[in-house]
This record gives sequence, C-alpha cells and structure tokens, in this order.
Amino acid sequence: MSEALTDDDSEALHAVAQHGGALCTVTAIDGSWSRRMGAQLAVLPDGSTRGSLADGCLERALAAEAAIGGAARVLRYGEGSPFVDIRLPCGSGVEVLIDPAPDRAAIAATVDALTARRPATLRTGDTPQGPFTRHYLPPLRLVVCGSGPEAVALDRLARAQGLSAELLLPLGEDGGTLGLGRAPHVTPDRWTAVAVLFHDHEWERGLLPWALESQAFHVGAQGGKGAREARAGWLSPEQMARLKSPIGLFAHARTPSVLALSVLAEIVAEYEKLLG
Repeated sequence: MSEALTDDDSEALHAVAQHGGALCTVTAIDGSWSRRMGAQLAVLPDGSTRGSLADGCLERALAAEAAIGGAARVLRYGEGSPFVDIRLPCGSGVEVLIDPAPDRAAIAATVDALTARRPATLRTGDTPQGPFTRHYLPPLRLVVCGSGPEAVALDRLARAQGLSAELLLPLGEDGGTLGLGRAPHVTPDRWTAVAVLFHDHEWERGLLPWALESQAFHVGAQGGKGAREARAGWLSPEQMARLKSPIGLFAHARTPSVLALSVLAEIVAEYEKLLG
C-alpha cells in the first residue's frame, strides 16, 4: 500500500518513546479529513493522550480501545463504521491501527533519528491493505539573519508557532555573532529556511552566497527593486533564480509584524510542499 509521508507532527511518537503506552495510527482516509495519512495518537499508561486526530471524541474512543490491550488491530470510525455514536467531520471515514504494545525500541530509534535531523521510517503494523509504514521528516527550522525589529519579529513569531528558530544578529547587538562579509557558523539542512533581513545590504555579501550554496529549501532576502538589481552584479544567475526576493507572500508589508507573518506564511507553505 502507499506509504505515508508526513511532517514532524510526532508528539505521539516522542511520548510513547519516553513513557510507553499504545500508538494509534491513521492508515486510511475516505473523504475530507483535517490530518494527514499517518497521523498518530499516543495513549499513555495513565490513560492520557498525546497528539490529536479530531475534536476529542475519536481520541476518547481510541483511548478506551487501547486500554483493552490485546493484539494490534485496525478499526474504522466515521462513515462505514460499526461505532454509530462516533461521527466524524464532513461525513468522512478513517481506519486506525491501534497497537497497545508497539515496538518501543524501534520508536526510540526513530525519535533519535529525528532529533539528529535525519528522516526516519517506522513500520507501524499490518492493515487489510498490507504493511503500513510511516515516514517522518525533520521539523521545519528557521534561521533569521538580520538587524532591527523585522528580524526580531520574525524570530518571535516562529517561536510562538512552536518552530525551531535561530536569530543571528551582528556582533555587538545583544550577543550577536555575525561579522560583516563572513558566513555564519551554521549549516542549513534540507529542512531549514533562511531569511536575510537587513536594510544595510552590504551584510548580504557574506550571507546570501552561504545560504544559497547550502541545502536550505528556502532562502529569502528583504529589499526593494534597487537592492534586487544590485544583487545581480555579484550573485550568479543560478543564485538569483533560487533567491526569494521580494520576501514573503504579501506584496507590501509596512510593519515588522506584518512582514514577519508574510515571510513565515511563505516559508511554511513551501515546507508543506516537501511533505507531499
């Protein structure tokens, strides 16, 4: 059957690795659904849950089913289910693999890989359609290079959304480490986005080549038409084509908070495409 390619909505996986308990995995979806294939819920030994699949009703049903124990099994909820008291949004139906005693060592190895920012794979069990394997990608990471309120606002917004974010400021600014004309001591991977937010575009000469030559899936830079035209004099055509500028989804952002929202929305949208 098709494998599930998902992002790092892996709260359930981390919880089972740490505390033990049951792991519930969505293995089939019919109709509209608010989660991806492979979405997971942990039911911990004390009966509490980690992760989310719906509005709470499905979570309670899965917690009760996991408490029964026994062998791993697939149950259907919503449309076409024998559980007529559980109705799902939009008339959809889902099949969930409930494993009261998953392979905790395999789960821990998967968590270790994600912590090291490596993709990971976990075979969760057998379904009527065949073995079900979930693929995990490392979470989105954001590196913000800049100075002033725009950079601070973007870093703050990303952290408020629960993203991994790193703000790199110039030397002399609140513990800053950036030196003019030098690349940072950071290595962006394929799940990292880099935003360069300087009004003094001389800073870009050391930053943009570093970011554009990295594996970062997104590199964006602040600046108007003049700044964009000037970059063509010292960036290669391939680098210019890769660079996102103007940065952000909105054509004009006149405040730091709006620019931060515009940039983060663009980055998240691109990251979602990586997930398939």
